[in-house]
Amino acid sequence: MGNLPVVTTSFVGRDSELDSIDRALRDHRLVTLSGSGGVGKSRLALQTAGRVGDRYADGVWWADLSHLDDDQLLTTTVCDGVGLLDHSARRPVAALCEWLSDRRLLLVLDCCERLVDSCRQLVTELLAAAPGLTVLATSRQPLGAEGEHAVEVHPLSAGEDGDEAVRLFHDRAAAVVPGLALDSPGDAAAVAEICRRLEGIPLAVELACAQLRESSAQEITGRLASRLDALSDDTLWPRRHRALRTTIGWSHELCAPLERLLWARLSVFRGVITTADAEAVCSGGPLGAEAIAPALESLAGQSVLRRTGDGYRMLDTLREYGAMWLAELAEDALFTDRHARHFAQTAVQAHAGWLGPRQVEWYGKVAATHADLCAALEHLLAEDPERAMEMAGCAGLFWSCCGHLHQARTYLERVLALPLSAGPHRTRALWALGITLTLQGDHEAARRVGKECEEAARLGRDVEGALSAAHSMSFTYLMMGRPQTAHLVSDHALRRHPGDPADAPSQMRCRVIRLFALSALGRLDEAYEEATRLQRLSLRFGEHWARAYADHQLALIHLLQGRPRQAESHARAMLASKHQLHDSLGIALGLDLLAGAIAAQGDGVAAARTSGTGHMYWRIIGHPHRGTPELGAIREQWELRARQAAGDTAYERAYRRASADDAERGLAHALERQLPS
Repeated sequence: MGNLPVVTTSFVGRDSELDSIDRALRDHRLVTLSGSGGVGKSRLALQTAGRVGDRYADGVWWADLSHLDDDQLLTTTVCDGVGLLDHSARRPVAALCEWLSDRRLLLVLDCCERLVDSCRQLVTELLAAAPGLTVLATSRQPLGAEGEHAVEVHPLSAGEDGDEAVRLFHDRAAAVVPGLALDSPGDAAAVAEICRRLEGIPLAVELACAQLRESSAQEITGRLASRLDALSDDTLWPRRHRALRTTIGWSHELCAPLERLLWARLSVFRGVITTADAEAVCSGGPLGAEAIAPALESLAGQSVLRRTGDGYRMLDTLREYGAMWLAELAEDALFTDRHARHFAQTAVQAHAGWLGPRQVEWYGKVAATHADLCAALEHLLAEDPERAMEMAGCAGLFWSCCGHLHQARTYLERVLALPLSAGPHRTRALWALGITLTLQGDHEAARRVGKECEEAARLGRDVEGALSAAHSMSFTYLMMGRPQTAHLVSDHALRRHPGDPADAPSQMRCRVIRLFALSALGRLDEAYEEATRLQRLSLRFGEHWARAYADHQLALIHLLQGRPRQAESHARAMLASKHQLHDSLGIALGLDLLAGAIAAQGDGVAAARTSGTGHMYWRIIGHPHRGTPELGAIREQWELRARQAAGDTAYERAYRRASADDAERGLAHALERQLPS
């Protein structure tokens, strides 16, 4: 259980360090691996985490802090790392403390060096609140927290001290130039000399090794010696830093001019870099868009970039070097701004494409680029507040669906506090904030914002804004347990603005609220007709969000009317859609219904397992069972039927096992259950 990054290279050496860290984690609840950049702290932490994972009943969880320049998103980044997508209005640290309080897990905080003070404070709070928590941190300096056990990470052994660096060189050489033989006396001596001169620093060794495509080991040795000798003054460059700095600089020199330019421009990214994003942000001047893809591949071949999934990542040390050169070129302000405007446009395009066949793709894009979207929004808040407001409003629904409610609320409140003119961007931001507040359970604040959104739409004579305001208001009333008012507001808006949803996507959202209100009022026949109409509309547009809620309501109606097999089929369809949209709240709602449908068919143990998985998802979003209030009593009936079918002992055993399991694995098991013939 956990989320450790996928490893694509072998781990070499460090047996004694692994044993030492293993022992330290048994005796201390906070262990920090400290050392200079490029020395291998993150890789050692990852290897350690994989090795000791079985000791932690609730898994090993990884939070990458390398993209953070300040502490505003520190706690929410850690929440994301442990899989907590809190939907409450609590401070994120309070939600995180509660989430961890009864768990026994290892939390790895990678790259704490920019936020040492904030990390120390956060870790101190977490360790006090969660007795089963152990933290393994990496940083260029210890955190300085009480009870911390610091382990200095040294370079790999090289020369007279051992051959770990040589083994690493040979391992990476086999990947760079398959079949290359380095076993002649001359090559063996050259490799040993390279590793000795590079002080065994893993990143430096890997960068030097990448040059084997163009040079022999002996040629690399000669060139490296001349460069290091030119930097012989230890007062300017400490010896170890000098070796790494020289190797990075040499790798930079060996890149083609356009590759060096791309390296610098890529430093403005915070997360995974796709080819399309790089082309949009980094092209210009001598670097044409058509040159980006081959340059990315070349930089990956030289170990400047690491391939990951459909994109690339740049190690923090290399990103810092690129940023230095970008500033030297006087292009840092230009490309920081281009990066921000590109991701603002990404949010706008995602919002515009919400009601369409690329909906799932847009949800995935917004989730995958979260770090870059936040960096872009921070920049625009200072440089172009109007564009920031547009961006925040467009990203709002995606963020709320993907569980980034705290970030959504913070950014939306910040842009709405700015003295900007009224208009559709402000109306949309108010709508997004109203939805966010409702999902957090802050209903009174949501009502106030909804009223403000309604007035803004009226003054602007904005049809989409009016429907958005109605969606926000009716959603709030629905979650407050006032389905009659929710129906009145949504139905009135739909009758007043009866056009095609293609022209006003919030019409689909209002239809969802009207459907839920009808079923909550017990008007099941009308709700069934509304759900089937909504399904047809969703299929026409090729979208999943509204279709999933239509399936939810059809499952509920079939279940209430005694058709559990049909209910199970619709619940599964809903879960499949919500899983594609990364919507944990929707998954939790769907699992509740699926458990009820299974219980109604007499399989109490399977219902208990499904309910236990649902419990995990409700905990992930930081709430007890939510949804519309009237579902509470219905859930109790389904649980009673499941207990009667399975027996209390078997029910509790299955429920506890599922609620302690990994949520994704539990969902997969729930969806694998065969429908009865």
